[in-house]
Amino acid sequence: MGELAVDNHVEYILSVRKRKDSFESLVMEHLTMSGAYWGLTCIDLLGKLDVVDSEEVTEWIMQCQHESGGFAGNIGHDPHVLYTLSAVQVLALLNKLNVLDIDKVSNYVVGLQNEDGSFSGDMWGEIDTRFSYVAICCLSLLHRLDKINVEKAVNYILSCKNVDGGFGCSPGGESHAGQIFCSLAALAITGSLHLVDKDLLGWWLCERQVKSGGLNGRPEKLPDVCYSWWVLSSLTMIDRVHWINKEKLVKFILNCQDKENGGISDRPDDAVDVFHTFFGIAGLALLEYPGLKAVDPAYAMPVDVLNRIFFGK
Repeated sequence: MGELAVDNHVEYILSVRKRKDSFESLVMEHLTMSGAYWGLTCIDLLGKLDVVDSEEVTEWIMQCQHESGGFAGNIGHDPHVLYTLSAVQVLALLNKLNVLDIDKVSNYVVGLQNEDGSFSGDMWGEIDTRFSYVAICCLSLLHRLDKINVEKAVNYILSCKNVDGGFGCSPGGESHAGQIFCSLAALAITGSLHLVDKDLLGWWLCERQVKSGGLNGRPEKLPDVCYSWWVLSSLTMIDRVHWINKEKLVKFILNCQDKENGGISDRPDDAVDVFHTFFGIAGLALLEYPGLKAVDPAYAMPVDVLNRIFFGK
């Protein structure tokens, strides 16, 4: 099966930050904040966060904040709820939430809730169940979930549920593993998982495993390492993870590593990137792979970080 190339993966993630003129850095410039979340959370799950200069990262994050309270994907870009959550997650990871004006940030997120309970991503008004999850997760981490209409938010998510048990990005939208994670995690954080048909949804999710052991996001699609998170975390939240072959999934993820240069790709022998590196390692953490820190399936963050935020441990 092979082993996880821990040190090489850490080196790869750190090198991406330094290669500011590389193709990867240029195409990711507008979402560097999310890249920071993927990369740094990955390093923390590997138990190596002490190699990161937390002061430098914190200073950069705060330069991405707008007067509205929201954060952009990088300095000079527009604020969006996605990058606002990533900023909060990274600061939580580094134990730096104290640098935030919590009410300013939470007011920005609260202001994105619509009358029907849905959330817009930014001032331009795009609506998606991703944004519902992101807003709920962000406000929960900031202890401000009571500032939105939670009942309406939950009802909107439930309106996106399909007859196959899955969820789409909006009412009537096709069931997709990424949207299912977002919807389930939002329901989990708000204490509403009892409203889901766990057997029906669990059947749809476990059908995502293909012969190679990998998971896909929709029927008839190729497997992709990132679904090792979206599908696996969803199965974990509804207590149906035993419905897939975990050993075959571990093997698939490990086969997607670049063992020499570090990083994990979507499928074996493809180019690696930070996104798939994080979700591959987060998936292995959910599978309790030896040496990795425990990860929470709803918050997609290390359990010890959440214990510090919610229980002061």
